[in-house]
Amino acid sequence: MATRWGLCGAGKISHDFSVAIKTLPPGDHRIAVIASRSIDRAKDFAQKHCIPKAYGSYEELANNPKIDIVYLGMLHTEHWRVGMLFLKAGKNVLCEKPFAMNSRKVKDLVATAKKNHVFLMVVSFALRTLANSSGNLRVSFYNLPQHWVEELCWMYCLQFVLMVFNGERPESIQATGVLLDSGVDESVVVTMKFSRKRMALCAFSIAARLPNDAVIAGTKGPLKYVLGPMHCPTKLVVNDKETEYPLPEPCLPLNFTNSAGLRYEAGEVRQRLLKGLKESKQMPLADSVLLSEIMAEIRKQVGVVFNQDSQ
Repeated sequence: MATRWGLCGAGKISHDFSVAIKTLPPGDHRIAVIASRSIDRAKDFAQKHCIPKAYGSYEELANNPKIDIVYLGMLHTEHWRVGMLFLKAGKNVLCEKPFAMNSRKVKDLVATAKKNHVFLMVVSFALRTLANSSGNLRVSFYNLPQHWVEELCWMYCLQFVLMVFNGERPESIQATGVLLDSGVDESVVVTMKFSRKRMALCAFSIAARLPNDAVIAGTKGPLKYVLGPMHCPTKLVVNDKETEYPLPEPCLPLNFTNSAGLRYEAGEVRQRLLKGLKESKQMPLADSVLLSEIMAEIRKQVGVVFNQDSQ
């Protein structure tokens, strides 16, 4: 039986997720409902993507008993509020990055999922095969749109670091950065020290054009490059040998680079639901909590404050 998806949000990323779903076997996945705060937007989205039902509120989707899992694709500042709505309604949830705007709200979501015995996962990388490296890591980023900087830019780099170090908590974190007059982080550099003298270095900026690659180098094992865009890569170089992992051709134009790769998230969710599991081995909830705590420490050191911190 196909996994029945309910989409929450009729924006660009939900469009890309819908297109990615169509690259998977139709007998495995079916988008049954699209919900938006605007019924007109929901109906337009449903018509474009051949979705049988459209709702003009998130509450209607939360009350639908025939949905297996909800994909949260609305603005990231709404993830906590809307995520709590679905989790309390007993719905499984796949959430776009980030889970929430601070560590406290991430922990709220995780605790609510566990209390209600439902599946919860944040969209992650499909690079767990790289996680056995024992060496140093350097990650850097291209110039990103300014509205991505709050939480999003950091998350891509730090999530990659946690995968390489198997979810280990760093022994120390040192961060420095430059803020715009608006309080938005313009450039940030983070150094993390892990056990056994291992280090990770991340640099991200909206002012400088950085190479959007990830490098894993160690005293043991081959040198590995994840070629940019490292947050959605299709190429891996190991000891100068390049391997490509092509994505299927989308049936409609995509809004974001390599968004057809969202198919892997959907596939991971289906496998976990079929086994009755409540979280992903690829992106465990403990990793999501740790990631939020690391980000909180970085923000504290750099001086970035969100409105949600006082809520």
